[in-house]
Amino acid sequence: MKREVLISKWLDNDLNDQEFDAFKSLEDYDDLVKLNRGLQAFKANNDYDTSKELDVVLNTIRSHKKPTAQWFKPLIRVAAILAVCFSLYYYTTTLDTTITTEFAQKTKVELPDASRVNLNAKSFLSFNKGNWKSNREVELNGEAFFKVAKGSSFKVKTKTGVITVYGTEFNVKHWDNYFEVICYEGLVGVTYNSQETKLKPGNSFLILDGKKIAKEKENHSSPSWLNNESTFKSLPYKTVIAEFERQYGVNVTLMDIDSEQLFTGSFAHDNIDVALKSITLPLHVTYSKVNNAITLKRE
Repeated sequence: MKREVLISKWLDNDLNDQEFDAFKSLEDYDDLVKLNRGLQAFKANNDYDTSKELDVVLNTIRSHKKPTAQWFKPLIRVAAILAVCFSLYYYTTTLDTTITTEFAQKTKVELPDASRVNLNAKSFLSFNKGNWKSNREVELNGEAFFKVAKGSSFKVKTKTGVITVYGTEFNVKHWDNYFEVICYEGLVGVTYNSQETKLKPGNSFLILDGKKIAKEKENHSSPSWLNNESTFKSLPYKTVIAEFERQYGVNVTLMDIDSEQLFTGSFAHDNIDVALKSITLPLHVTYSKVNNAITLKRE
């Protein structure tokens, strides 16, 4: 296999056993390994085009398959090492850390600055460790409760809005047509449609189906889902059903039921039968359950 192909596949960590043996037989293998170990000492500019620079090096190698001048070998070796160095550095510093939860699953995440995140079911969180000190920023889709350590600006980005943290404890819920932020401690800024709203403890910001909804002051010290319970106050029934599906990993079908009717109540996350009764009895709805398929019908 060609030398440049081996180097390229090594960069991608895609060598099989036979190819790796061939790679180890390269005369500058030891230099490449040493460079890999010392990678963290190198810094690359944000606008460094790794692919372009690597192509330049590989084209140089291809055009000098049989160099006649002995002085040219060290030059190729240095060029290859530099390309490997910057490629590896670029890869390791731009690669995001992502955490996802499945249906009926929750998890806890500790960020590089010891900030803590509780991630609810069927949610996604992403952040970059490499530049965390200069850019404390996460991307979220789903629901998470944050306890942010003191430091520089901290932001939570969603497709609907951006949350800027001035305090420490808050909850963010972002689903299709649903965007809610509740401040529990400190001060939180929510930017929506280029306008920032600052929330003090107990205040919330809710966008439902594209409309801003006023809510009463929150009187709890943390969201109920941290204690395995989902609570709703005058929210559309479809919102309740969507959360029920996430917590129990089931598919719910509504028959002759208005999904926009408002619901006030709660359900637990540890007993599906009790939970079903909690969301059906208040509305005089019956249910049938077959494996992971549940049908709700008006009595």
